[in-house]
Amino acid sequence: MGPRHRAATVAALAFLPLSLLGCGIGGDEDDTPLGRAPAEEAATKSRERVQAYLDAMSAKDVDAGRSQLCAPMHAAFDSAATGPNGDFADHFEVPKAAIADIRTGPTGQEVSAVVTVAVGAKEAERRLLFTVTRSGADWCISGETAGGANPEISVTP
Repeated sequence: MGPRHRAATVAALAFLPLSLLGCGIGGDEDDTPLGRAPAEEAATKSRERVQAYLDAMSAKDVDAGRSQLCAPMHAAFDSAATGPNGDFADHFEVPKAAIADIRTGPTGQEVSAVVTVAVGAKEAERRLLFTVTRSGADWCISGETAGGANPEISVTP
């Protein structure tokens, strides 16, 4: 066996465990409870994350809201959350916030919510669309935009 062949063999053996992990061999065992489908788990975890974020928004708990977000969103959240148009702005209250719909989207679970924002005696409903993705063993909010599904045609599980 020549040096070149030996180096190729060593390289192949070094990368074998990594390639097997991609196939599911050698990784953690399936931790999904028996009888619970992955889609159901995704919907449940997404609902939990968004509901915790909505609760934090209502309570003006910036740290609790931030903890629901994926790490890449932290910097944008920190600079905008308490600003004039931020979810945690001091000048408005959130008397009602409800999840209207959960669907599978192209980049994760899409969770539509309807938030009632009050400034003094004036109230307005705002629709928000959250994208929730799996990050390692946990789930987190990876996106938030204006919009969302119509709650009258909700298919919430």
